[in-house]
Amino acid sequence: MNPAARRVQRVYLILLLGNTLAASFIWGINTLFLLDAGLTNFEAFAANAFFTAGMVIFEIPTGVVADTVGRKISYLLGTITLSVTTALYWLLWLWHAPFGWWALVSVLLGLGFTFFSGAVDAWLVDALTSVKFSGSLEAVFGRGLVVTGIAMFAGSVLGGVIAQATNLGVPFLLRAIVLVIMFVFAFFVMKDMGFTPDRSMGPLKATRNVLTQSIDHGLKKRSVRYVILSAPFASGVGIYAFYALQPYLLELYGDKTAYSIAGLAAAILSLSQVAGGMLAHRIRGLFAKRTTTVIGASLLSVFALVVLGLNSLFWLAVVFLVLWGFVFAVAGPVRQAYINDMIPSKQRATVLSFDSLFGSLGGVFIQPALGRAADLWGYGTSLVIGGAVELIGIPFLFASRRQHDPADTATVHEGSEAAAPEAPATAEPKPPAAPETP
Repeated sequence: MNPAARRVQRVYLILLLGNTLAASFIWGINTLFLLDAGLTNFEAFAANAFFTAGMVIFEIPTGVVADTVGRKISYLLGTITLSVTTALYWLLWLWHAPFGWWALVSVLLGLGFTFFSGAVDAWLVDALTSVKFSGSLEAVFGRGLVVTGIAMFAGSVLGGVIAQATNLGVPFLLRAIVLVIMFVFAFFVMKDMGFTPDRSMGPLKATRNVLTQSIDHGLKKRSVRYVILSAPFASGVGIYAFYALQPYLLELYGDKTAYSIAGLAAAILSLSQVAGGMLAHRIRGLFAKRTTTVIGASLLSVFALVVLGLNSLFWLAVVFLVLWGFVFAVAGPVRQAYINDMIPSKQRATVLSFDSLFGSLGGVFIQPALGRAADLWGYGTSLVIGGAVELIGIPFLFASRRQHDPADTATVHEGSEAAAPEAPATAEPKPPAAPETP
């Protein structure tokens, strides 16, 4: 690998490290934080649903920022928006605010994350292409998962321990501080490479153009379309399960105030993510097609969720939590590489944001529905239902596989295959990584 490519990857990994460390301070205690503020299970997951609704509302407008102003500017806006809204979350908890305020601030949190979605991955892929990188994208995204897994482990353990030693609000303040530090780092180090922003159109015309490009290079290309259509089911269930496992494990453990155990749950997932990220490239090499890896991981994810829901033993829940996190992590880099290699460079951030939008749509509807199921029948039953919902998305992955897109069998990133003209329609040849969470 040439020095320029190493530098690009180094900056990318530091961005992931800082973002994930900031976010993971609250990942192990977020549901407990919302319940401690006086919300019911339904309201807590409805607040998360408003977060994902914010991502749906703002995904396309903020995609305009990444494609017409620049990936760096989009990232900077994301860090500062999330820092402010995280501080507002802390104030709502402090005041035991009514649900309406939680819904509003959750939407603004979603705005912050839409500045990130698509922009950072697009920045990486474009920059690597500009410095003549010809290695495996799965390997790069896999290293990213290792770094985020380590950051998640450190942040979630510290978040749980700090919450138990102080209170549930302190990890949120730490998150806001780290985001400010990442703003300063990106301001001086992050540079757009291999991409020239198109500033020839006004905001409204640019928004329409982004939507048109999303449809043309996303939904109209069948191999991409089916991957995008699978996203709501995997993402919606993934976000719910991640947060529902916090109180569920405490329930199985027998002590609902053991916040460090909730942090440990996120830490276990992070270690699974490290292992999955390290092995994703090797596991991908066992199969001729990328879709085989993603479909197999999705089926194992469904199996793990069903067993988690039916189980009543804490230690066995931990075992299947490891399995669920591992297969999720293996699928992530492979899905990322697959969809990136099907998209032309100029529309990469746009279509990736569109993919994220569909994933967020799943969170809007699935989270409150499963939260209500938890209120009525318990967390275990809601996880079993979640497994059934995730299963609905797998036929879409099979449909993408049947298109025989060259990206399905690619083993290295050439930087040009996505731009190749498509075959005629008659012969036309993401479970995402851990979804963005409030």
